[in-house]
Amino acid sequence: MKQLVQDFKTGELKLVEVPPPAVAPGEVLVRNAFSLVSAGTERSTVEMGQASLLGKARQRPDLARQVFNTLKREGLAATLNKVQSRLDQWKALGYATAGTVIEVGAGVTEFAPGDSVACGGQDRASHAEIVAVPQHLCAKVPEGVSLEHAAFTTLGAIALHGVRQADVRLGETVAVIGLGLVGQLTVQLLCAAGCRVVGWDPQPEMCRLAGVAAGEPNSADAVIVAAATDSSEPLEQAAQLCRDRGRVVLVGRTGTEIPREIFYRKELDFRVSRSYGPGRYDPVYEDKGVDYPIGYVRWTEQRNMQAFLDLRLNLAPLITHVFPIDDALKAYDLITGKTQEHFVGVLLQYPTTSSPKLPHSSTPPFPRSSLVLGVIGAGNYAQGVLLPQFKANKDVTLATVCTATGAKAEKTRTKFGFTNATTDWRAVIADKAINTVLVATRHNLHAEIVCAALRAGKTVFCEKPLCLRAEELDEIIKAGSDRLMVGFNRRFAPFAAQVHAIVPPLVMRYRVSVQPLPQGNWYLDPEIGGGRILGEVCHFVDFLQFAARSKPARVYAQGFGANNVQASVRFANGSVGVVEYFEVADAALPKEQIEVFGGGQHLVVTDFRDKGQAEEVRQFVEAAKTGGPMPIPLEEIVASTRTTLAVLESQRTGQAVSLSGP
Repeated sequence: MKQLVQDFKTGELKLVEVPPPAVAPGEVLVRNAFSLVSAGTERSTVEMGQASLLGKARQRPDLARQVFNTLKREGLAATLNKVQSRLDQWKALGYATAGTVIEVGAGVTEFAPGDSVACGGQDRASHAEIVAVPQHLCAKVPEGVSLEHAAFTTLGAIALHGVRQADVRLGETVAVIGLGLVGQLTVQLLCAAGCRVVGWDPQPEMCRLAGVAAGEPNSADAVIVAAATDSSEPLEQAAQLCRDRGRVVLVGRTGTEIPREIFYRKELDFRVSRSYGPGRYDPVYEDKGVDYPIGYVRWTEQRNMQAFLDLRLNLAPLITHVFPIDDALKAYDLITGKTQEHFVGVLLQYPTTSSPKLPHSSTPPFPRSSLVLGVIGAGNYAQGVLLPQFKANKDVTLATVCTATGAKAEKTRTKFGFTNATTDWRAVIADKAINTVLVATRHNLHAEIVCAALRAGKTVFCEKPLCLRAEELDEIIKAGSDRLMVGFNRRFAPFAAQVHAIVPPLVMRYRVSVQPLPQGNWYLDPEIGGGRILGEVCHFVDFLQFAARSKPARVYAQGFGANNVQASVRFANGSVGVVEYFEVADAALPKEQIEVFGGGQHLVVTDFRDKGQAEEVRQFVEAAKTGGPMPIPLEEIVASTRTTLAVLESQRTGQAVSLSGP
């Protein structure tokens, strides 16, 4: 299928052929008829992508700080590699579409194939022939409303939430500053609410289109700022227009230096309107489909979308351009100013009879002696660390890469030289030409995919953690796990051999200092990522087992919060080890430090740079190709996984946990 993307490394806009998305539980698969180009938001996105590396850093100082901290911990080469890998991506554009449902995922009851729907959401309702959108980011299009007009719904919900934040009353005077597309929609909504509307825009024709006159100072009960500028001047203007104790609502993107004197003198109420409404940026609402009770949250983002559609506003005067998807780049020439032409609403139109390319299996004849690799999941770690190692190995043929979105799958295919790209991981498992599978998805999918791959007779490399629950581990063992490898790479680091040479029993201490992850990061979700203890502490538990040359026998853990733990492990041969994992230290503290005592020797390793990934992949490829034993014995993989699960149990109960074999 066709999709519009931006190469974030070069800034180039491209219309590319990508695999269509596979529908997941809680999602709706929609064939788009129209998508709306949001001039303000998408122009900013495109300009950032086209900026230099320094320009990107200036626009995102938070990311620049992360890069600086990585530089201090890991050195210049590793940092540059991470930065280049993260920049070398395709970014999906667009977040407002309308079309027809062609399939629904498990758990979806509000929609059915054939329904006309409006869709929203960055990286969801993209400029693409087919999109997969969570059900709470969809709304049914009422009979009589065209899909052309329904494509405005996302921006309409943004405008509607701004009106709700302004708390307007029938007969009040409301000023709208900035009469671009969101401003135009805001004017129509205010008129429908029985308000007297005044407005301002630097382009007089926009005031004429909205049908509003300029407002007088001290006349407005509320002012809605829908402008887009780095200046704080719109807030100063809003304060001038407001009466005493009036309300100023910021919907657009402007500077936020509030002029204190006039806000104080008039005792103005300043409010910020967050996107489409309650539920936005909440993964529990958007991704997991858990609704807010209507008695407590009357207007969620989905209910705002539906309300906008039900109003049946006259949107025809706002549509100035409609481009077929094949001419999508012309739309961006328009909104970025390359084409000097007046515009308001710019739509992309999609063919209704297209037959998008479906995920397909490998067909070329691969060398018989080759390790034919299928990759499921291609996030930052896979692309920045694992895939370069597999690609560099002459014994590996890169067959198919699978990711959740078609754009990412196709970009990864071209970047690393895979033969095929798909969004359906089951197609990788079903491909008989593929004899080896790398699983690098989000953690909640590891166990299901590993079991399917093992039962299909594949050799499997699963990035850690292997699973999130004990019952999943039991299923993996039943699946026949002798061809299984897990990415516990620390034991393959250069210093590991020196540690392994110390005669046990040992006393060991592994201290790990990490920085907090952003709120809402999938890693912290107990159902998806499992948290940092399952996702990362497993590494260090495995290394202690490797160093001790013995299975863990007993675990006691204590800590605070979800990500700060001290876990003490006693091994069957008498060795003892402690993993201290925390996110409360200064970022300048070296991330990892290992101390090992035994046999009259003392070894200290501080913040090593080579964490063993290259050697780990080399040994795995050799074992997979020759049919030899896996680099990590199955019983050790199982023991490390059970021990990490026991760390969580001990921390929860406050009791030590005794361990037994598989």
